Amino acid sequence: MNLALYGYGPEAEREWIVVDCGVSFAGPDMPGVDLVFPDIRFLEDKLSNLKGIVITHAHEDHYGALLDLWPRLKAPVYATEFSAGLLAAKREGEPGATKIPVEIFKAGDRFKLGAFEIEAINVTHSIPEPVALAIRTPSGLVLHTGDWKIDERPVLGKPTDEKRLREIGDEGVMTLVCDSTNAMREGVSPSETEVAASLRDIIQKASGRVAVTTFSSNVGRIRSVALAAQECGREVLLMGRSMRRTIDVARELGYMEGVNDFLTEQDFGYVPRDKVVIILTGSQGEPRAALARLSRDEHPQVALAKGDLIIFSSRAIPGNEKPIIDIKNAFLERGVEILEDSDALVHVSGHPRRSELRKMYEWLRPQTAIPAHGEPAHLAAHAELARELGVKHVVEARNGKMVLLSPGKGEIIDEVPVGRLYKDGRLLGTAEDMGILERRRLSFVGQVSILIELDKKRALKDDPDIVSIGLPIEDGEGEDLEDILIDAAADAVESIPPERRKDADKVREAVRRAVRSAAYEAWGKKPLTTVFVTIG
Repeated sequence: MNLALYGYGPEAEREWIVVDCGVSFAGPDMPGVDLVFPDIRFLEDKLSNLKGIVITHAHEDHYGALLDLWPRLKAPVYATEFSAGLLAAKREGEPGATKIPVEIFKAGDRFKLGAFEIEAINVTHSIPEPVALAIRTPSGLVLHTGDWKIDERPVLGKPTDEKRLREIGDEGVMTLVCDSTNAMREGVSPSETEVAASLRDIIQKASGRVAVTTFSSNVGRIRSVALAAQECGREVLLMGRSMRRTIDVARELGYMEGVNDFLTEQDFGYVPRDKVVIILTGSQGEPRAALARLSRDEHPQVALAKGDLIIFSSRAIPGNEKPIIDIKNAFLERGVEILEDSDALVHVSGHPRRSELRKMYEWLRPQTAIPAHGEPAHLAAHAELARELGVKHVVEARNGKMVLLSPGKGEIIDEVPVGRLYKDGRLLGTAEDMGILERRRLSFVGQVSILIELDKKRALKDDPDIVSIGLPIEDGEGEDLEDILIDAAADAVESIPPERRKDADKVREAVRRAVRSAAYEAWGKKPLTTVFVTIG
């Protein structure tokens, strides 16, 4: 979930630019949440001086929050043609989404945003048209890499522009803000061309259907699989809305040259098993993606059976391991074979390993390094490497830290409010706004609602009424748990002298405490408890 904010000038008149505006995905600790966005409250106070939003590439964690957050920002957006195309296609799939005007740029272009001059530099990544940004100001130059790697033989686009990066290094780089995702891995990432060759060999040897699951944005990988299938005499079925949307944009821009039209799902059943390849979404275990549906055998026209092969042309994002394993197990139970990157060269990362990082530092020779884009372990490993390479100032910044880049050495000078916003259905707000914390508690301890009816003399009219959700039916002795809670509620009311029962709040709190205590004694957990009291 990337959003970087660069400011220039005295505090009262400071101009700002945003680099990337990404989204993250909810884990099991956020029940019901659809998406997670960065909290932009600090930025919302600076809108009059916000000069623009620059997108480095169209991965969700770099541009996916634009549709929801842009209406709050309304600043000019700058993106490459592919990123702009994906944004437009994404908007068409979300009714009511705001149309965002986008200024198109390409690698090699320069444009000014207030005091900032931005130069886009071609890099290689696992999506078309990724760029690094040389951000020039009167005080110095910052190189913001975005996501990148060194691949001398990419299957799409040109290699990372070493010549231009060396020239920028000669110009003088004040600060390098650099991708850390693979900073713990030694060596150099294999080329996409090697992965393409390996996939072709695997498909050639397969005797049944072959399904390849990968990220929907990895156009180069999808193209490689499609071409490999054609060489092996197989037709290709594309499954997954996001993947089809991405490939539609890629075709319009000429990135699918040489790839035949894809099969329809209706035609799938008429193609022999050894003459078809399926490329589909769901590599991260998403429950509604095409792969998960096939694992549950829920698709009306497409299925996999014993002797078929699924290739996971991806690596699990941390936190997604369990749903991925569940999907694999479902297929293995049916005799479907599984092949992943630990078995063969079927995937390669789009991020630089340590030897590639060393080259970037050799080309740029920055005065200050700020490791970015990674978990704390990756950031720490990157910082250690930068120090080993002789960088004068290494700033280990985290979310919300304000770093002074010039004048003087790079250093943390302040902290600004940061956090997360949660999209839940049609609404967007903080964890408190959306009830996320209570929802999480509900998922662990359930909920009890109790109605206490008192007559005019403040006596119980009848036994308390109770509705429980998510609680066990009986305690360990076999006694009905709701009966236990009803008794506890009634006893709590009876323990209050009648003259003091006219205070409904006092009755409500006494019953709430008694019910939670009784539940804890019987069950070992305290449910969320709501008490309603009527008098008269």
